[in-house]
Amino acid sequence: MISVEHLSVEFSAKPLFQDVSFVINDRDRIALVGKNGAGKSTMLKILCGQQQPTGGTVAIPNDTTIGYLPQVMKLADDTTVAEEARKAFVQTTRMKERIERMQQEMASRTDYESEAYAQLVEKFTLEHDRYLMLGGDNYEAALERTLVGLGFSRTDFDRPTREFSGGWRMRIELAKILLQQPDVLLLDEPTNHLDIESIQWLEQFLAQSAKAVVLVSHDRAFINNVTNRTLEITCGHVEDYRVKYDQYVTLRAERREQQLRAYENQQKEIADIKDFIERFRYKPTKAVQVQSRIKQLAKIVPIEVDEVDNSAMHLKFPPCLRSGDFPVICEQVGKAYGEHTVFDGVDLTIRRGEKVAFVGKNGEGKSTLVKCIMGEIPFTGDLKVGHNVQIGYFAQNQAQLLDEELTIYDTIDRVATGDMRLRINDLLGAFMFGGETSEKKVKVLSGGERSRLAMIRLLLEPVNLLILDEPTNHLDMPSKDVLKEAIRAFDGTAIIVSHDREFLDGLVTKVYEFGQGRVREHIGGIYDYLRAHNADSIHEALAAQQQPTVQAEVKQEPSEQKLSYLERKEQQKKVKKAQRAVDDCEREIARMEARLKELDELFMQPEHAANMELVTEYTSTRQALDKANEQWMELSEALEQLNSEA
Repeated sequence: MISVEHLSVEFSAKPLFQDVSFVINDRDRIALVGKNGAGKSTMLKILCGQQQPTGGTVAIPNDTTIGYLPQVMKLADDTTVAEEARKAFVQTTRMKERIERMQQEMASRTDYESEAYAQLVEKFTLEHDRYLMLGGDNYEAALERTLVGLGFSRTDFDRPTREFSGGWRMRIELAKILLQQPDVLLLDEPTNHLDIESIQWLEQFLAQSAKAVVLVSHDRAFINNVTNRTLEITCGHVEDYRVKYDQYVTLRAERREQQLRAYENQQKEIADIKDFIERFRYKPTKAVQVQSRIKQLAKIVPIEVDEVDNSAMHLKFPPCLRSGDFPVICEQVGKAYGEHTVFDGVDLTIRRGEKVAFVGKNGEGKSTLVKCIMGEIPFTGDLKVGHNVQIGYFAQNQAQLLDEELTIYDTIDRVATGDMRLRINDLLGAFMFGGETSEKKVKVLSGGERSRLAMIRLLLEPVNLLILDEPTNHLDMPSKDVLKEAIRAFDGTAIIVSHDREFLDGLVTKVYEFGQGRVREHIGGIYDYLRAHNADSIHEALAAQQQPTVQAEVKQEPSEQKLSYLERKEQQKKVKKAQRAVDDCEREIARMEARLKELDELFMQPEHAANMELVTEYTSTRQALDKANEQWMELSEALEQLNSEA
């Protein structure tokens, strides 16, 4: 599908990579990995044609379409969500207009036996088949499924895009790219602005519906669930591992171990040769042997060892005051904006030393409750922050509070204390600010770089309650490992709002689930939370959970447990019945679409061009298809309602 041959890219005189060759095939799910600065984003830009390589070729067939989602893009603000998403179907609507013009031309012409008419019929057939393959007139249903899957509600469709944050507008751009159904999807950090449910929807979409995918992501679970092949940019070249990411990690470790052994053997051989040359350089009887060794040394090709990010350092928080036994206690806490209730009746108790996660769909109140704890907004009920609690808060706007005139190094030097002041360079290196980069001023940094710098600054402050709102969005895997290790070893308490399952796994011991105005407590880690509901996604877990508010360590009576189980089973039956109805309707729609395609082909034959029976059948089938599509919409809405009530 895409062939890359002998690709080279240089910035100034330094090569980013050289003589890179690989092929992207249909149905490939490729994870593009490598340390920061290795050239992953550059490679994606070259593949989509936005950047030209220094040397080599990228061969893309003329009929191959490419969809590219960069990390940052300019977003339109002059339309509604639905109108912006419909721009994905510009090609489809133009194709429909061409098909209609060809139909009119065929109806008006009478030279059925001419070669020109046969060419027109063939062109119409090809164009019409492609139109049906792209979904035909059913793009509205696809648009709705995609926007809902990425977290939008139907009431959002008619809202102007300017009312949404940058993260939500990036979701609109992602929806447009997915709806275009390109032959190759190039995605650069697509999960940065998605919650857990939307990430899992995207995983299923890429696994089932996409053709070829090349993605860059620091979400370990996401790339492992999606990809079947890993391309690693290392030492200026590309290594191709035709395995999932987890298997790649194992194979890479084995490969590097072999490289190290070969490198050590080569270094010993070089040392022996040099020693021989130095010992016998001035002895005439050994002149021939010395010249032979010099030639042998010149022919040796140095063995390169794959680069490895140095994330083995152990970051420790500075000593802090011991807080009270219960840093945060909420009793019947509620928050509403006008008539809209974000949550109500929240009861939760967080003990000293606990690491807890806030999870749920965007807009369900996770950040709102954090702001209540911080005292930034008013609320109802009783919320107590414990004795001697010192809060360290990380949110996206933290990056805007940095002094722009300071360098990266000075920003950290001003808050570092004790032994950590001697290890500032190590710390900056672990968070991708190593070498000369540490001398950059804050004002020239990107938004993502500022977020990482604000995170480092927070980690060095003496606090005993950490509140982190989506802390991993701009961190690569080694940096996330450093942060995760630091939080795990932290003596204080931590509240983490995150969609990153891999980051939360093994870190938190309690999960608070936000949904439908409620906050529910689940003892255990993030995967314990999903397994407790026999669920593969947050959406399924929400459907299985019935209790309006779960207090810590309150057990149900056996009769209540049984009742809850029976009610849940009954609800599941209704959901399955509604799902069958939707499936039956989809099969009927597919049957009618196939018949319409057959009729279109018959109309292309001169002997059937004026067959009124076929015309009547075509009209009635088209009307029945329109009704079936309307019925499908109603059934789908009913199914979604049942899922939300479960």
